[in-house]
Amino acid sequence: MKFDLLSWIMNPFVLMFISVVLGLLFGRIRFGKFNFGISGTLFSGLLLGWGVLKMARGIDEGDAGFKSASKLISSGVVDKSFFYLFLILFVAAVGLLAAKDIGTVLKKYGIKFIVLGFIITLAGALGTYGMTLLSSSSSPYEVAGVYTGALTSSPGLAAALETGDEHAHEWANEYETLNDHDKTRILNIIDSSGKLTVDNVKTLTDIQKDTFYKNAQAGIGVGHAIGYPIGVLIVIFAMNFLPKIFGIDMDEEKEIFDREMKAGKNKENIKEVDFDILAFILACLFGYTLGKFKINLNFIGLGYFSLGSTGGVLVGSLLLGHIGKIGNITFRMNSKILGVVRQISLAFFLAIVGLRYGFKVVDAVMGTGAYLALVALVVGIVAMGIGFFVGRYVFKINWIMLSGAICGGMTSTPGLGAAVDAVGSDDPAAGYGATYPFALLGMVIFTIVLHHLPM
Repeated sequence: MKFDLLSWIMNPFVLMFISVVLGLLFGRIRFGKFNFGISGTLFSGLLLGWGVLKMARGIDEGDAGFKSASKLISSGVVDKSFFYLFLILFVAAVGLLAAKDIGTVLKKYGIKFIVLGFIITLAGALGTYGMTLLSSSSSPYEVAGVYTGALTSSPGLAAALETGDEHAHEWANEYETLNDHDKTRILNIIDSSGKLTVDNVKTLTDIQKDTFYKNAQAGIGVGHAIGYPIGVLIVIFAMNFLPKIFGIDMDEEKEIFDREMKAGKNKENIKEVDFDILAFILACLFGYTLGKFKINLNFIGLGYFSLGSTGGVLVGSLLLGHIGKIGNITFRMNSKILGVVRQISLAFFLAIVGLRYGFKVVDAVMGTGAYLALVALVVGIVAMGIGFFVGRYVFKINWIMLSGAICGGMTSTPGLGAAVDAVGSDDPAAGYGATYPFALLGMVIFTIVLHHLPM
């Protein structure tokens, strides 16, 4: 009996499974009232990705496992196709889950949740852009990753990776026409040692371009990993301490919430099915196709705009889920089954992000990590703070609903858990479900816009 241990360790399927298992075990560890849950797979993936890539780079030609090591290095640990597959499944499940309640909630609360979702993500984007302008040495890709991390948005991260890759190709191909400031940023991303300068690099080689593309995407993953735990902690602290700071009477807020829910009840005419696999795949196909359409926004200096696979699948699944049924194809499915699809796909998606970009984490922590952590803190506080003041004092939303809406605007599932614990009921989930899809859409849009602004 033979067993090739090195090939087994460097197999992408094995790496994904181990990352998910270890991440879910880590996610169950409680830190007071908080635990990372499924998000733990991101951190296990980062650690495992860093370790296995370091091991692979230490295997020389002729050594056992060299072929597997070369394949692992060339693919970026795990092939990008796995990333997009689990992303699409995750976003489709989220869209279909949120769609069935959107009509009723929006009818009751008008456009307040739509506006709140976009205001929170816009505030975060503005904070991110401001912090980018304050540091000429920072990588715009790392800072874009911090934006999605501080608002704990996995679809936002996917949009940042997708759009960042397009932006990096455009930037590299236009290198000769860029100003010295932008050229220096590109060279620093290629090699942070400072050996490459505008004077000695007049044009980029194919190898330098390829390195730039990989490091740009890796920087987004690193920024997200650094920003994520900070964003989670900001929301958790807010859920527990904002009512005390602003003197919110929880019992009174619950009474207001109960009255609003009784007045807003509506009959549902479309019968749910357990799971319609044809409908689910059609939602993925329709949304993916929708994301490929490009709109010309050159008249406002943003070039061609598209939702990409992330935004397209989200919008498509929300639309089909709201329609509910076409012929004998039903898009209204059991929430528990859709929830399982969402959890599994999210666990693998985050693990793959960690595996692909873990090798950059140590460098970031030792170098720009402190600055990125500061960016995350500023972005998280600004987005959450503006969301609270607009929701509470402009829209006059009761705290039970607003606590969930803020978590939805921050796309923070761990934050929702904290809100539920603090309130003592599952009621904040209503505000979360109403705001969450629009915040995801806002994250996608503003992430794309960030990459088209001068940095």
